Amino acid sequence: MPKVIAVLGVGPGLGLSIARRFGHEGFTTALVSRTDTRHADYRSSLTGVTTHTYAADVTDEAQLTAVLARITAEAGEIDTVYFGPADASGPGITPLTEAGADAVRGPFESIVVPAARLVEKVLPGMLKRGSGALLFAGGLSGKYPMPMLGTLAPASAALRMYVLTLHAALRERGVYAGTLTIGGLIDRGDIHRVFTARDHGFTPGVLNPDDIAEKAWEMYVERREAEAEFTAIAAV
Repeated sequence: MPKVIAVLGVGPGLGLSIARRFGHEGFTTALVSRTDTRHADYRSSLTGVTTHTYAADVTDEAQLTAVLARITAEAGEIDTVYFGPADASGPGITPLTEAGADAVRGPFESIVVPAARLVEKVLPGMLKRGSGALLFAGGLSGKYPMPMLGTLAPASAALRMYVLTLHAALRERGVYAGTLTIGGLIDRGDIHRVFTARDHGFTPGVLNPDDIAEKAWEMYVERREAEAEFTAIAAV
């Protein structure tokens, strides 16, 4: 049977490119986003790829559990998960110099905790089989001090170290973990659309999601690199 990749937090940018790249290698793709508004477009754009679509908020534990069960029942046992949820309509970023504990906690609860819950649910099966892969999208502020990203930075750093540590812990057990550390806007993505709709006084660099997806496939195949960095930011 074809292998299955579950793309959690799919959007028109990187998530869809990941699905397309793995789909072209024969994977069945299971795409999960908060609503089904764009699912028909996603399916039609993945020509020649067996695709299932699901609406679920993967930051909600009950919905995450339910959607993983549906994917397994309808598409097959999950070989690979890609975790990249991002909410372009979120409350925004607070500078760390102005942030209280609750403001710092928020991104942990919306990014780091859901990532750990996902691993908690899929890793036991992967370890039992001795195969599988865990791929995550993270931000460059988790690697370099970037004050303009304020309260997002501590959570980004925590997610990055979580994945790097998973990679080291799983290296000899047949399961791969890797992170895509991204600095810049993703072309065709929702955050790119929202950002460019306003005048922010500067224009950050834009990254091609197909290039990132190609690297993700290479990491999956070779299973050596724990991290790949992509940046369109001039100085970090």
